[in-house]
Amino acid sequence: MSGSAALLVLADGRFPAGGHAHSGGAEAAVRAGRIRDAESLHRFCAGRLHTAGLTAAALAAAAAAGTDPLVLDEAADARTPSPALRRTARKLGRQMMRAARAAWPGPELDALAAARPKGAHQPVVLGLAARSAGLGPLDAAYAAAYENASGPATAVVRLLSLDPFDATTVLARLAPEIEEVARRAAAVCDGPVDDLPAASAPLLEITAEQHAAWPVRLFAS
Repeated sequence: MSGSAALLVLADGRFPAGGHAHSGGAEAAVRAGRIRDAESLHRFCAGRLHTAGLTAAALAAAAAAGTDPLVLDEAADARTPSPALRRTARKLGRQMMRAARAAWPGPELDALAAARPKGAHQPVVLGLAARSAGLGPLDAAYAAAYENASGPATAVVRLLSLDPFDATTVLARLAPEIEEVARRAAAVCDGPVDDLPAASAPLLEITAEQHAAWPVRLFAS
């Protein structure tokens, strides 16, 4: 499989990595009234992209570049203050690992799966999956950045019955920013792990804890 085709498979929303069950904070934002329509969805996704998205893209790029995934997993933990988001990241990482080992089996994925049987952080697994698929750091950063915007956009179609054309328009408008975030992430992936972006999104952290306590919810996070 060529690199370009592998990237399409990895970034495809139908790749069985479990993301369809998660809203990326959109469900809590909809309930709070911060997402009401396409324009407010655009603002939410842009804010997420430049904070949590940048951090995830850098971790994925570093993993694809060959940085020790166990060190990156610890760095991801340090960049995720919310226990609820840490649990979510590891659940998604575990599912991503299953899909990646089926699609692009390799010793590096096997080693990380053995070292983190309960799951490593999803961006780290994503980056290692990209590496196993023959992709580079920029490709991994693109996949992570795109996922951080597309996940909430897809979830809001279900949460608000938003027109799918409007959700797709939001992603199309964000395309230049997704590219910018991916390039910023890839540009620093070879440096010290401590110097990787650690952009914070406190409201996402707070609402993740609240969302985890809801007795009834449509999405797992």
